[in-house]
Amino acid sequence: MTGKLRHKFILITMSIVTVMLCIIMFLIYFFTKMNLENNSINMMRNIAGRPFLLRLPNEIPEDVRLPYFTLQLNLKGDLLSTGGGYFELSDEHFLKDLVDATLSSSGHIGIIEEYNLRFFRTDTSVSQILVFADISHEIVTLNNLIRNCILIGMACFLIFLGISFLLANWVVKPVEAALEQQRQFIADASHELKTPLTVIMTNAELIQSPDYDEMHKTTFASNILVMSGQMRKLVEQMLELARADNISQNTVFSFVDFSRLVFDAILPFEPIFFEKGLSLHTEIAENITVNGDTSQLRQVLDILLDNAQKYSREKGTTWVTLHKRGKGHCLLSIADEGEEIPADELNKLFKRFYRADKARSRTGSFGLGLSIAQTIITRHKGKIWVESKNHMNIFFVELGRIL
Repeated sequence: MTGKLRHKFILITMSIVTVMLCIIMFLIYFFTKMNLENNSINMMRNIAGRPFLLRLPNEIPEDVRLPYFTLQLNLKGDLLSTGGGYFELSDEHFLKDLVDATLSSSGHIGIIEEYNLRFFRTDTSVSQILVFADISHEIVTLNNLIRNCILIGMACFLIFLGISFLLANWVVKPVEAALEQQRQFIADASHELKTPLTVIMTNAELIQSPDYDEMHKTTFASNILVMSGQMRKLVEQMLELARADNISQNTVFSFVDFSRLVFDAILPFEPIFFEKGLSLHTEIAENITVNGDTSQLRQVLDILLDNAQKYSREKGTTWVTLHKRGKGHCLLSIADEGEEIPADELNKLFKRFYRADKARSRTGSFGLGLSIAQTIITRHKGKIWVESKNHMNIFFVELGRIL
């Protein structure tokens, strides 16, 4: 799929580049050609406008840029005189061909391709004046321009082709990462669902077996309920993650009393910590206000507090602190005493379905909570990270606050 996307990107890019190069080269050729023609015609018009100077071969006007000569005809078309000094004008057959070609033309300006001459015809009350200019240099210039444009166009095409390959790889890389993440997500979700499904199917088959009494069947049914609840929790977390991913970038936030929110989030966890023999200490600065969504920020707090009570060591202590940081930020930290997390695994904690301790007994966690928390904090233009040292695991959340 990404290969087709890469090829499509290159094809579209090179099509646009090709069209643009063709347009640019055509415009360069067109304006150069028009400029050469206009200069030639203006020169010939100025020469034709000074008929009395035609018989002075040594006097060359300042605007003359091309070899030229002039012919003066009477009203019947007979040749009266020649001038210009740039050509040998003794060949009467050559001059007659030029006069016939010029007079047979319907326009006053034209080109005699056989001799590479452009003519300009003007009529006076007593004669006709024909001015001829050599356009050989003009033709050579345009031919060279075409050749150079083709060479430059091919070089530019190859350069842009190489650039488009690099850009295609750069553009497709996030797509490949997203697809890989999607494939990994599906594989991990399937793996997490496979075990409870196997347990459910096995216990369902045992319930139907006549070899077991009612007490055993009750146990099998209880196992089914436990595994069903576990699957339900997994599906709910996956839905929460999907909703977090789909939060609109244009979500309208409001002012949230973050100090009060943190305090309210801690209250329901105090009995849980107490029942497990854990200590919970808080240090919450007052009147810290942030711009955000109350329900989403509460979800982040629930995830971090739930992790703290699950993975804290026996009779350990958890510290929850909130204070101002710098001029426009606040910092929330939730620290618990527990087994240190290796440095190379700290960033992996926020990956979906990732658990640092693969051998840890199941606690009802599927490795989705921190990924959900990271998505929400990112939407709030904040930062979340974890540090582990001195047998302490500390999760930090930094948000912008309202001054």
